[in-house]
Amino acid sequence: MISKNQIKFIRQLESKKFRRREGLFVAEGPKVVGDLMKHTRPQAIFATKEWAMSNVQSLNLSISQSLNVQCSEVSDEELRRISFLQHPQQVLALFPLPDADAAVAMPQPDTLSLALDGVQDPGNLGTIIRIADWFGIDTIFCSPDTADAYSPKVVQATMGSIARIHIIYGDLTELLDALPPSYPVYGTLLDGDDIYRQQLSAEGLIVMGNEGNGISPAVRQRINRRLLIPSFRQGDTAESLNVAIATAITCSEFRRKS
Repeated sequence: MISKNQIKFIRQLESKKFRRREGLFVAEGPKVVGDLMKHTRPQAIFATKEWAMSNVQSLNLSISQSLNVQCSEVSDEELRRISFLQHPQQVLALFPLPDADAAVAMPQPDTLSLALDGVQDPGNLGTIIRIADWFGIDTIFCSPDTADAYSPKVVQATMGSIARIHIIYGDLTELLDALPPSYPVYGTLLDGDDIYRQQLSAEGLIVMGNEGNGISPAVRQRINRRLLIPSFRQGDTAESLNVAIATAITCSEFRRKS
């Protein structure tokens, strides 16, 4: 049985301000919750009997790790009342927001990282996090106006990949100015050079821009490797690629050549 206060508390976690105040975010579904539980201990679990029975070992593990983990069995109707999904998936859990101070503050040597400059659509952000996970990119730097990675919509769109990616919010211009002048900073721009004809490094920062406006002027000035994903249709064609699709193409090309 779930109380009205618990329902209200969970629903309030849709708000970024409330998430930050409480230090918690919501994850739903066996896949997302399961992946997160491999890396982080949940504060609370609300699950149907079906999920609890099929995951008794992992559930018992989380209980043994901390007596503070609240595990509540809920009915399908109760799960619908707390879920942010159109079709709830057996389990909803509350996880602690990662400690930003514990994350890597700068791009690390000999690695690729992503930087997102004003990516605002939750679905795009979630997909990009999933893409980074697939291509072995461990860190994403986000401008303050990028969507919140720990909103329910983004977490769900990552399909569990958020458990494996460091996500750091901050001023991208300050980050870029702190890098050595020779450090490769790539950006996809309409006046860039054909990505398929460029020598791409195994080290660097790949900047992806806003869905409508692209990379902001201040960040664009600090890019020293300008790339273009060319269109193969002449004349009348799509104006641009979706930012998540462009990220996938770019990451794939880097991994193919590195």
